[in-house]
Parts: sequence; C-alpha cells; structure tokens
Amino acid sequence: MKVTSRSLLMTGALAATTAIVLSGCATEPEAPQFEGSLTVWVDADRAGVLEEVAAQFEEERGVTVELVTKEFGAIRDDFITQAPTGNGPDIIVGAHDWLGKLVQNGVVAPLELGDKASEFQEVAISAMSYEGQTYGLPYSVENIAMIRNTALVSEQPETFDELLELGEAAGTEYSFLVGLDPNAADPYHLYPLQASFGAPVFEITADGTYDPTALALGNEGGEAFATALAEWGAAGVLNTNITGDIAREEFVAGKSPFFLTGPWNIPAISEAGIEYAIEPIPTAGGETASPFVGVQGFFISARSENTLAANEFLVNYIGTEAVQTALYEVGGRAPALLTAFDAAASNADVAAFGEVGANGNPMPNVPAMDVVWSDWGTTEVAIINGQGDPVELWRAMVESIQSKIDG
Repeated sequence: MKVTSRSLLMTGALAATTAIVLSGCATEPEAPQFEGSLTVWVDADRAGVLEEVAAQFEEERGVTVELVTKEFGAIRDDFITQAPTGNGPDIIVGAHDWLGKLVQNGVVAPLELGDKASEFQEVAISAMSYEGQTYGLPYSVENIAMIRNTALVSEQPETFDELLELGEAAGTEYSFLVGLDPNAADPYHLYPLQASFGAPVFEITADGTYDPTALALGNEGGEAFATALAEWGAAGVLNTNITGDIAREEFVAGKSPFFLTGPWNIPAISEAGIEYAIEPIPTAGGETASPFVGVQGFFISARSENTLAANEFLVNYIGTEAVQTALYEVGGRAPALLTAFDAAASNADVAAFGEVGANGNPMPNVPAMDVVWSDWGTTEVAIINGQGDPVELWRAMVESIQSKIDG
C-alpha cells in the first residue's frame, strides 16, 4: 500500500527554504570533526532541502555528503539488496512501516537519539522503533480525517450512522465519499471504521506496540466490520469503482458533504472554494475510529563505515527545527519535531489533522504486515460487492493471512 505524497502547503519557495536551512543549523564553534564521506539515498521531493544541509555538514564537519536521487517506492527493496554487499548507501529516506523488514534483513543500525527523543512527537518515535530500539530519525507524520463540506452539512456527526443520515438529508449524489480500488479496495482508508469495531490488524500491547504473533483481524469485531462492509456496499455507501481521483473530483464538485481522505487532497478542496472542516472520523462500531499514522524519516545502514558521522548528520542536522520545517514546506507532511510541528500548527489544517492523528496508531511496522495487504484488500472488494457471505469471506481471509505468516 502506498500513501501518495501531495503538497498540503507551499508556504516557502525553495529559495526561501535554502535561507531557512542555512540559518537554522548553527553549531557550536568547537563541534567535533569527522572524516570520510556519506552517501544518502533520497527522493526528488526532499533532495533540494538536503542539498543545502549536506553542503553545511561538509563545511562544518568535514564530511562529504553525496545525494543519490531515487524513486521513493524503489528505495526499500534496492537497499535490502545492495546493503549486504557493502555497495549501498550510508543513509536512506523511508517510511516507518519498512522498519520491520529492514531489521529482519539486518540492514539498519540503531540510532542514538538520547535525550533528543523527547523533542519529537511520541507517535513518531514509536513508529520509528522496533523491539525496544529506535532506528529512524522521523521528519514527518501523516494521517487521514473526515472532511465535511460545511455549506452542505452544518453539524459534526458523532457516529458513522449519523453521518450517513446527514449525508442522505443533504440531497447530494453521494452521502459519503472515500476513494477505493476495484481490485484492492483500500484497507488503509477503511481501517479507522474497522478499528472502531475493536479489530486492529495485530494485537496492540500495553506499551502501544504490535504483537506480530497475534493476528487480531479475525476477532468478533472484525467479523462485525465485515458485516457492516456488506451493508454499506449493498446500500451504495461504498463503491469500488469510485477511485481516489474520482472521489476527490466529486467532492470538490459539491456532490457529497463528507470525504474520508488525507492532507494531500486539501489543496484541491481549497482551490475549489469548498468551505470545509477537518474532523475526527465518526465511530461505526462504538470504539474510537483510530486512523493509521504514517511516519517518514531517515535510516542508517548497518553496513555504513561512518556511522558516527551519519548519526550526527541525522540527529543534529535533519533533526533541527529549520530543516524539519523546510521538509514540511516542500512535502506537505506535518513535522515530527515538536517545535516545528507547533509552528506549522498555526495553520488550522495542520492542527486539525494533528488532533485526529493524536488518536491514531502507527501503521504496523512488523515484517508480517507485508503479507496482510493483498488478502485484506481483495476480501474487502468481495464483501463490498456482495460476492459471498461477509463473515465467511472474512474468516477465509484471516486463515489465508495466518498461513502466510506461519510460512
């Protein structure tokens, strides 16, 4: 599953960003010096910001930083392939849900954050941790929320049933919109509704981490969610032919008062002149409709020959307010560093998404998650389209996923 990065706000041009980055990374006069070089794999969206940071790091720390621009979706698997050979990079940019597989393959090293960990959003540090160790320097957090067209519906619904009633009363073509895929539905977007039935993917332990040995999809809540999916599909509330792009187009055309989506669609909604509110996702099953929280950051290779310099580059350069703010400005994802987030939250949209995300859970970063998505999505399609008994289909899905986890 890929969450698309779109610009939420372009609050600073790259020229301005350069000035912010260079002025924001001031270091102590007697800062330690390092030797050698670092190679960093980064995607095109973040390369511009890192160019300025790399130049400053070289000047102040004596380490050359080579940036290699790669397609974001190819970084994880290419890294896993190349790192063991010693030809891979020292640092990569990546998503937190890659972490379990990276650790499993022995290609990432723990990050020494020390007291600085408390300067980041707790959910971001949790997402970048695995089996008690922190491995990544987070720079952004992201989640979905319910967008309400306030000109069509003036009140915030407390439950999903109430939302559908208000949507129906609005007299629009759709009571509610969410982008789905005709072959894979969208478990990511539908997860908050599932979670409200008390059905996480894996059991969540007391410390907020996932137990990959305890698949929770098949509990009573999961089966209740499957039944609800079938009802929503039969009623036309969910339609697997309405893709993410179509859902956005229909919402900005005023054809629905409610749209379940993320910050990447706010620019289009705003540009269309829609009066909107960003709100928590109403519960469908009685419990909190907790969205997945996605975190992005940087990881150090376990095969790096310059890990001290790599740690310094991440913690004391990428981990500064100026750089985290600059990354937010070019990527649209809210900063992970608290001071940068607080500054960005002066924007009402960022603050609203952040409030919803505070009740979310990091997307599972355990290796077992890799085998969940396919069965999960195709089963949702079958249930929504009435292709069998929903509970039987759900149970078959759980059995298939469990067998793949067991190997």
